[in-house]
Amino acid sequence: MRLARRTFLRLTSGAAALAAAPRTVRAQTYPARPVRLVVGFAPGGGTDIAGRLTGQWLSARLGQGFIVENRPGAGSSTAAEVVAHATPDGYTLLVVGLANAVNATLYTKLSFSFPRDFEPVAGILSAPNLMVVHPSSPARTVPEFIAYAKANPSKVNMGSAGVGSGTHMSGELFKMLTGLDLPHVPYRGAAPATADLLAAHLEMLFADYSAIEYVRAGRLRALAVTTATRSPILPDVPAMNEFVPGYEANGWYGVVAPRNTPTEIADKLNRDINAILADPKLGERFVDLGATALVTSRADFGKLMADETEKWAKVVNFSGTKAD
Repeated sequence: MRLARRTFLRLTSGAAALAAAPRTVRAQTYPARPVRLVVGFAPGGGTDIAGRLTGQWLSARLGQGFIVENRPGAGSSTAAEVVAHATPDGYTLLVVGLANAVNATLYTKLSFSFPRDFEPVAGILSAPNLMVVHPSSPARTVPEFIAYAKANPSKVNMGSAGVGSGTHMSGELFKMLTGLDLPHVPYRGAAPATADLLAAHLEMLFADYSAIEYVRAGRLRALAVTTATRSPILPDVPAMNEFVPGYEANGWYGVVAPRNTPTEIADKLNRDINAILADPKLGERFVDLGATALVTSRADFGKLMADETEKWAKVVNFSGTKAD
């Protein structure tokens, strides 16, 4: 028996609505329990700060706890592996950044692929790294530091938050473009590296934005910011590009979920995070931190992840950096 066209259309549209209904309900009821927000570094660094701010905002907005879980190790790859293999239901998320893009090349035996095995959710913030020295350093400018390092080859060390971290790669890019011989001293996170520089146990550090208060207090001397142009947060500090043409290393942070996380949940999180980032009060908080909001669509954040992975692969391969 042939159905009338009008009857057929009514039945098919009803079926489509029924199929979409569970997805709609799932998005409306999410989150129904606390969410893990995994951070791949120790407390106190830029990734941890970005994760804790995001967790606080989402908890207040959505009425469920977004609990930060620090899982340091292998330059954040330990945490990434946990999330990559977690149930893709929106209840386990990962705070990512430049280090994750670097690790895609740095580690050759990972059980996951970045960014292929993650669903991009949203950006959080972007911030320059800072080239900083102890106030007792003889170098007061980048050219003076370059001259000092050339006069003392293999004696001027460079600290970082760990092998493959964003601070490490900022330094490797600097070495690549200047030809300097700067022995690398990796730490397990930004906080212990900064502490050793404050104690004058290091010559220089490419620090993330968590060190900005030490610069403002005069406890560290900033020679440059790593963005292509000067930062409005520290307008008197030159951009590295002014002395080293072609240099640019933007610190960035965002949130991803395991691959195959329901689209409606990832979309909801993107909308909620972007709404939070639009709050002027949070903009003021970012200014205090030396950062700016990174408002993106899911597609644009995914493109950023892919572009950064390609860019830093070149630096890793040039430097010959090997994972621990």
